[in-house]
Amino acid sequence: MVVGPLPSFRRFAPDAVEVARLPAAVLHAGLASALAERERWPLWLPVGFGSGIGLYFALPFEPPVWIAFLLGLTGMVCLVSAARSAQILLRVVLAASAALSLGFAHATLRAASVAAPVLAHKIGPAGLDGRIETVQIHGKGVRVVLGGVQSRRFGAGTAPARVRISIRSATADLVPGNWIHLAAVLMPPPGPAAPGGYDFGRAAFFDRIGAVGYAYGKARPIAPLRAASPGERIATAIALLRWHMTERIRAVLPGSTGGIASALITGDRGSISEGDEAALRDAGLAHVLAIAGLHMALVGLGLFWVVRALLAAIPAIALTRPIKKWAAFAALCGATFYLVISGAATPATRAYIMLATMLVAILLDRPALSMRSVALAATVILLLRPESLIEPGFQMSFAAVVGLVAVAEWEQMHRAQAEGAGPQAFAGIRRYLRGIAITSFVGSVATAPFAVFHFDRATHYAVLGNLLAMPIMGFLTMPAAAVSVIAMPFGLEAWPLKAMGFGIEIMLSVGRFVSGLPGAISTVSAWPTETLVLLSLGGLWMALWRRRWRLLGLAPAFAGIALAFCARGPDLLVARDASTVAVRGTDGILRLVRAARDDYSADEWLKRDGDGRDSDAAVATPANGVRCDGYGCVARGRDGTLIAATARIDALAEDCAAASIVISAVPAGRHCIGPRLVIDKFDVARAGGYAVWLGPPLRIETVEGERGRRPWSQQPPSRADDQYRRIRPTSLPWTRTRSAP
Repeated sequence: MVVGPLPSFRRFAPDAVEVARLPAAVLHAGLASALAERERWPLWLPVGFGSGIGLYFALPFEPPVWIAFLLGLTGMVCLVSAARSAQILLRVVLAASAALSLGFAHATLRAASVAAPVLAHKIGPAGLDGRIETVQIHGKGVRVVLGGVQSRRFGAGTAPARVRISIRSATADLVPGNWIHLAAVLMPPPGPAAPGGYDFGRAAFFDRIGAVGYAYGKARPIAPLRAASPGERIATAIALLRWHMTERIRAVLPGSTGGIASALITGDRGSISEGDEAALRDAGLAHVLAIAGLHMALVGLGLFWVVRALLAAIPAIALTRPIKKWAAFAALCGATFYLVISGAATPATRAYIMLATMLVAILLDRPALSMRSVALAATVILLLRPESLIEPGFQMSFAAVVGLVAVAEWEQMHRAQAEGAGPQAFAGIRRYLRGIAITSFVGSVATAPFAVFHFDRATHYAVLGNLLAMPIMGFLTMPAAAVSVIAMPFGLEAWPLKAMGFGIEIMLSVGRFVSGLPGAISTVSAWPTETLVLLSLGGLWMALWRRRWRLLGLAPAFAGIALAFCARGPDLLVARDASTVAVRGTDGILRLVRAARDDYSADEWLKRDGDGRDSDAAVATPANGVRCDGYGCVARGRDGTLIAATARIDALAEDCAAASIVISAVPAGRHCIGPRLVIDKFDVARAGGYAVWLGPPLRIETVEGERGRRPWSQQPPSRADDQYRRIRPTSLPWTRTRSAP
């Protein structure tokens, strides 16, 4: 038998030498691409600064202030060394280290600077004196924030800096700057409804709100207990201006229409009905209610165009004076006033900084660099409020604008290829509609991960909604809003506000139509934080670079999506009252074992599970394998584990003898030792809500455990027989006399 030569596989599989050279070749290609885009390197400094801030918030404990000073000093040394270094790679490493260190140090010092007493437990009704800082219509009453709080129930140095009170009986004395006395029940700012949920307590801490509550009866005015500081007088003047403007808007436009008009002008969204807000949100028009780039551009650039057009109509001025700069200065003043009366929220501040950068560039005869203006805006906001990094407003606002600027830069690079085409019919209208469609599509795609992460929902007809609503917004609603603000000092705001209300009604009709279309929204189960981090990193990589290597950003993005699909929701959830309990059945659906007492937590659980039902519709029945009586409920978990939700002390012994997991709304003490896990009312009082994944192994997360030992969270558990010490590795054979599912 003749054996021929073996076929060569070298063209299909590289040899060992080529494989060894591959990492070096990849590294060389990456360095070459990075060097070719050196002008884009500064755009990553805010990313590094924000990463340092993110690391601070991810810690399970509060770092000491001396570490912040040490890291700040280290960051400054790295920054100076980077500026003096001649080696490119070393300069990059030092600059990245400086940004990371300074971000962490700045967030730590910010938390220390705003630290104020936080109420530890519920008190009241108690007499309370305070100075009104803000007033907002909320439901059937008003919600006020009081500063300078005094009460006999507070010891020396324990009074919160601010409290937020809901008052059902509104009076004419509820005006910013007035001092009032009222009787109120106060509670600590609430934490998340479940581990990983939105933490209102953390947001309240950075606003120096140490307690929330509700008032009994009416508030009555009192004499000032102390003189206001200069800063307080300025803040009161601004709050009074916003309050008076809001009242005049509502006098002309009552109801939800007036609430939307107030949201567009003064940023007060308190009187918008839930139905109208849901319709706009589900139609992809929620951005209309948050003053941001669209509003700031329509006001600032609209004023720029009007002033320049008026000056251009006067030849003696147009031919001898820099009318473009005059118009830019007028637009800058108008945008600044709009920022002040709107409340200066994070999206509005970002839009203002970018607009101001462009207008100042016109004043100085310099070109405005779009992506650099985004980086500047991010840096300024993170310096002023580093806590905004973890807020939905910051994340969605910058995600949208980074995506839009990246697409605009890409279009600018490819615009020359289309310049040879001849004129087209209705070119202006086509360009305008195309701009709305592209803006809506890019903005929706860029903000979708953040909307899913924070709100557990995705809209599908945002492009249609914006195509129908944005022309009304741009040509009627916002121009009428600007005219009404100009006319207010003269008492002539009625007709412009009515025109604005007409535009709002059309926009609401569009929202109701689009949100009512089949499949307008979909609910999505909660994503892990790692998914959002990876998607953000991938998106930034693709947006900030220009060369083809930006496509490498798809790798972390796909990894984040894979993590989201692999994540599994908890099998058992317990609210802060130990009575509201949800169990995932063998069919994978989360159900409440009985009617919820804590409706908010139950609704949040369902929303985070991607379930569109409300808490009333999610109560289990015997057909779902849940049995209840006057003593409690028993249910089977996803893997068949027997779970008892005890309501009365009479059933505790029986449940502890039969169930593998016991959730007790009454004290369980040390006597319930049979089950693998026991959670009673004292456990949830200390640790907040619980989330449990059935094993093996049994995994438990608590709200306070996820929050960590931070200034805005409760004190750690101190009871010896805490929830972790009552996890049993094995279960015992038991019987029960009450019927089990």
